[in-house]
Amino acid sequence: MIDNEHAGPARRLRLLGSVAATLMLGGCVSFSADGGLSSAQTVAYAELNKDVVKVASEADALATQQQAEALLRRPLTADSAVQIALLKNRGLQAAFNDLGVSEAEYVRTSLPPSPTVSLSRLGGSLELEIERQILIGLFELATLPARTAVAEQRFRAAQFRTAEAVLRLAADTRREYYRAIAANQQVAFVQQALGTAETASELAKQLGESGALNKLEQAREHAFYQELGAQLARARIEQKVARERLIRQLGLWGRDIDFRLPNSLPPLPARIASAQDIERRALERRVDLQALRHDLNAVAGQYGLTNATRFVTDIELAGLSSYERTTSVFTEGSETVVESERIKRRGLEAEFTIPIFDFGAVGVRNAQETYMAAANRLAERAVNVRSEAREAYLRYRGHYDLARHYQGRVLPLQKRIQDEATLQYSGMLVDVSQLIIDARTRILSNVDAINARRDFWIAATDLKAALVGGGAGNGGEGRGVTVAAAAGGGGGGH
Repeated sequence: MIDNEHAGPARRLRLLGSVAATLMLGGCVSFSADGGLSSAQTVAYAELNKDVVKVASEADALATQQQAEALLRRPLTADSAVQIALLKNRGLQAAFNDLGVSEAEYVRTSLPPSPTVSLSRLGGSLELEIERQILIGLFELATLPARTAVAEQRFRAAQFRTAEAVLRLAADTRREYYRAIAANQQVAFVQQALGTAETASELAKQLGESGALNKLEQAREHAFYQELGAQLARARIEQKVARERLIRQLGLWGRDIDFRLPNSLPPLPARIASAQDIERRALERRVDLQALRHDLNAVAGQYGLTNATRFVTDIELAGLSSYERTTSVFTEGSETVVESERIKRRGLEAEFTIPIFDFGAVGVRNAQETYMAAANRLAERAVNVRSEAREAYLRYRGHYDLARHYQGRVLPLQKRIQDEATLQYSGMLVDVSQLIIDARTRILSNVDAINARRDFWIAATDLKAALVGGGAGNGGEGRGVTVAAAAGGGGGGH
């Protein structure tokens, strides 16, 4: 026989359970097979034509090491250096792990709230009471789709930030690659100039012994040789420092750091990129803008959720089931009678919180200001992206013209001056001091020409970063100018 008094609550409990099960089956999000790397892999392939791999096992580590070793057997190019960095840099792998944490948070948010089970037992000599209780957060259950949508937008933003980390590593690797090669070129050039100066110094010594060269001119020739030795020492320091910076970007250690670099920077391109629609291209392709757009969508969803639930902040529904047993002992006539009474109860209990002091105004204002802050950050970034693209192109075009100027005009003129000065010195038409001044000027011009070409390639990297993301550079200023400064400063005393 069915207890009609308790049939209604029991049916409600079963209905609630079926609703929760439906939400659980329909709203859950599963982990992606690639750990959420699809956006980063797409960007890396489209913008860099490179592979991105998350090292999650020993097999992955072995495969990436073998791929890196194959690239390291040949002199590095800018592209191979970027590929090695994408495979070996542990900082990038940490960014991939952070993305996995974001995905786990997204999956966790999509899960229905876990029910809370409460059991209690009270007993005495003749009484026993057992109570069972199951609590389900209706507020969390009802807002599950909205909270899942917000979590999805945050996860999408994290995906684009991971793609930005890929682009930043690639850009930084290219910059350090060009700086390392320029440092090598400076060392090679100053070393060659030092060899010539050493020969001239020995000649000056022999001429001095024969009386053909006075002591002042001998001292000037020897001083010039010593100055070049100091410049070579500075250049070698910069060379080693630049190589170490590149090694850190590549993520290499042990025997892998013995890689080879080309002897000189790549030649200047015959044609350069156009500035047409540069702002539009940056606004369409910048991954940091896409991340901020998803941030704004997430804040907008959170704002809507807060506004919709401003008057009730939490609801909990509890299914109750209790069992009581009472035993009575009494005497009836000459007999002792024992009677037991059993009572079963079932029911529902609802509990909710009402913010009676502010009626949700504080939460709504917080969400509103957070939304406006996100919108202003997106607008600011859009304005800055336009300016960064224009600035990067100005640097790119300016450094290209400067490098072409050194290559086509300055260096040929300096070579002609030195050739003529050497001929006149051989014919005793000019003294050694003028020859040293001309040689010092030529060294400075050659070092500046190397730096100009280096700065162009760094500016080309910065332009790419300004269009797709990855951080803006400084155009190459402030690095690798030690030799040029020394050469310029050394000429003041003669």
